Amino acid sequence: MATHVVGTVDELPPGSVRVVPVGRYGIVVYNVDGQFHALNNYCPHMGAPICLGRITGVATGDAPGQKGWTRDGEVVECPWHGWKFLITDGKSLTKPVQRIRTYAVEVRDGQVILEVAGNSEKGGAA
Repeated sequence: MATHVVGTVDELPPGSVRVVPVGRYGIVVYNVDGQFHALNNYCPHMGAPICLGRITGVATGDAPGQKGWTRDGEVVECPWHGWKFLITDGKSLTKPVQRIRTYAVEVRDGQVILEVAGNSEKGGAA
């Protein structure tokens, strides 16, 4: 298991995004309401860099004319075609059989630490 220091907790406040140059495409670390999550920086649809995607939520409505909003700040939208993925687990909201690979993130002594199994050198497969 390779570990990578992403930064300090203070450097990554809620809503922040940081790309770590690990693997072929990089890994994106998100702070969602104080919880850190990491996704491969590659949309499974057409390979867009997911780090450039808009962070959003999910529109809801149980009846015509009824509007709601949920999961604000927990969804990333692909910058090329608009596919939406949950930041927390990489699952696609657009096409549920698709997902983005996730990675473990921990906070140790005020440092945000990304954990990557296998070959994690820059340019290697992630």
